[in-house]
Order: sequence, then structure tokens, then C-alpha cells
Amino acid sequence: MTDGRKFFWITAFFLTFYFLPEGNERVVAGLAEAVGMMAYYAREHVLLCLVPAFFIAGAVSVFVSRESVMKYLGAGAKKWKAYSVASVSGSVLAVCSCTVLPLFAGIYTRGAGLGPASAFLY
Repeated sequence: MTDGRKFFWITAFFLTFYFLPEGNERVVAGLAEAVGMMAYYAREHVLLCLVPAFFIAGAVSVFVSRESVMKYLGAGAKKWKAYSVASVSGSVLAVCSCTVLPLFAGIYTRGAGLGPASAFLY
């Protein structure tokens, strides 16, 4: 991001809050609801989904050997076996769409092919 674009966004952010009618009860209620939704997101989504996904991805990286990933999900594995293993393990570790990305990255960096890793992702 260029400095001009950064300056634009900082200025736009400042002007938005500078001209925000803080006495308007609809604006105050909207801001209170936005803060409440962020708190809910932090409690429910981050703690219940993201943190466990990072731990599972770390466990996959530490406890699952590169050879076993290559054997079942790598380029040398039979296609039907690789896609079956990826699909079944992806459904067992079913998490929301943004928390599956660390798991996808974990198996992909361990040597899984892009196709089986994508099947795991879906």
C-alpha cells in the first residue's frame, strides 16, 4: 500500500468519526450494537473455532510425519485414495470456513498435493 493510499484511508477514517452525529440515538444504538457483535465474535468464534484450529494445525505439523502425508496425500499416492483420505479427514475436522485455512496450510506445507488439500478444505 502506497503512502498516499494510507494517508487517504487515515483521513477518511478521521473525517467519518469527526462528522459522526454522536447525539443521534440511532447512531449510538448502531455503535453499541457493533461493539456487541464484535464482543460476540471474539467470544464465540475466536475462542471456540480459531484457537482450537491453530492447536489442531500445530498438532498435525508436529505429530503427523511428512512421509505419511506424502504417502496418503502426496503426488505419488493413488488419486482415489488421496481424495478419499482428504475428504474424510476434512469432514471429521469440520470447522468453519476461516478456521479450516490453518489446517489446509498445515497439510499442504507437509507435502500434500493441491488437489487433495483442496478436497480437505471443502
